[in-house]
Amino acid sequence: VQLQASGGGLVQAGGSLRLSCAASGRTFSRYAMYAVGWFRQAPGKEREFVAASGRSGGSTSYRDSVRGRFTISRDNAKNTVYLQMNSLKAEDTAVYYCAAGNSVILSMIKNPSAYSNWGQGTLVTVSS
Repeated sequence: VQLQASGGGLVQAGGSLRLSCAASGRTFSRYAMYAVGWFRQAPGKEREFVAASGRSGGSTSYRDSVRGRFTISRDNAKNTVYLQMNSLKAEDTAVYYCAAGNSVILSMIKNPSAYSNWGQGTLVTVSS
């Protein structure tokens, strides 16, 4: 599965953005069976978990600091996962990556090492 992340940009604090992660490739028809996660990496910091959708969208998980502001959703017919980000803060500024894996167990859903496929990242800049 190849992943293409898009939707990043510059937004003022309090604003919104929607990121998209589109899947393609030989196994894309089984994308619904993949867990998909969003991670982010700010300059000088380690990559951190943001949100994830379990296989077939059966469960979702969020980082505490984004819960209530970000929403992950998926449209399996379009092989796309979205991250709706509202009430953005300056500390949300980072490169956002989407990742997918077909063998991610629930206890590992926040661990980047559990994911086998990664997109190229999209930059989100929130000005204060």
